[in-house]
Amino acid sequence: MAESKVKKATPAVKTAAVKPRKPESHLAMVRRARKINRALAELYPYAHPELDFESPFELLVATVLSAQTTDLRVNQTTPALFAKYPAPEDMAAAVPEELEEIIRPTGFFRAKARSLIGLSIALRDRFGGEVPGRLADLVTLPGVGRKTANVVLGNVFGVPGITVDTHFGRLARRFGWTAEEDPEKVEAVVAEIFPKSEWTMLSHRVVFHGRRICHSRKPACGACPIASLCPSYGEGETDPAKARELLKYEMGGQPGQRLKPPADYPGIPASAARAG
Repeated sequence: MAESKVKKATPAVKTAAVKPRKPESHLAMVRRARKINRALAELYPYAHPELDFESPFELLVATVLSAQTTDLRVNQTTPALFAKYPAPEDMAAAVPEELEEIIRPTGFFRAKARSLIGLSIALRDRFGGEVPGRLADLVTLPGVGRKTANVVLGNVFGVPGITVDTHFGRLARRFGWTAEEDPEKVEAVVAEIFPKSEWTMLSHRVVFHGRRICHSRKPACGACPIASLCPSYGEGETDPAKARELLKYEMGGQPGQRLKPPADYPGIPASAARAG
């Protein structure tokens, strides 16, 4: 898959000196966590969902498809999907094999097709064809857990929620906010650290940071603006020059994952959309 490069200077990334850490009280951790959130807000003022969508139904479907694949791959798949099945009623009546073929690039396509048809039937029969705006209702839909429900609630209904995907969980542990591995336990712990009004944007900022700088296997510690606040500094590349080479998406001068990015997304014009 060829990628169009955005010819724009890589954003300057300032790092601060990292000092040895002393044992930390819970209060000190909370204060440090909130400093991290404020720093990430300055670094990613444009943080947003990286799935393309134009309705609650489209975001719900795209989020289900995003499991075990990239948002870019989902964004390359959903235009054809929503052209054929624009509403729950259409997807509820889908021929499974035809739906599977469209979503095949996202992986686990048979299981995902079952979930999409099942949730569409539920929306049609139980919710009048509309995506419900309550967590308790959303999690009753096939293939929809708390993570997917919080994505939908936070981004189309304005209901605060913490989205614990693999990036968020990894960074919450690296930042020393929690040692929990279970997503629901991570969500509960982090919810006690931050005010509810911050939950949705905190989720976007942490996920953005995990995708761009604090990668799973090789975090770019030497190019990280919040290194001085991170107790896991040193797990990745600390040499600034080598770390800058690890930066991804707009931090590395490349497009993000959206094919229809928001107008205020930095230096990533719509013309940068890539063909699948």
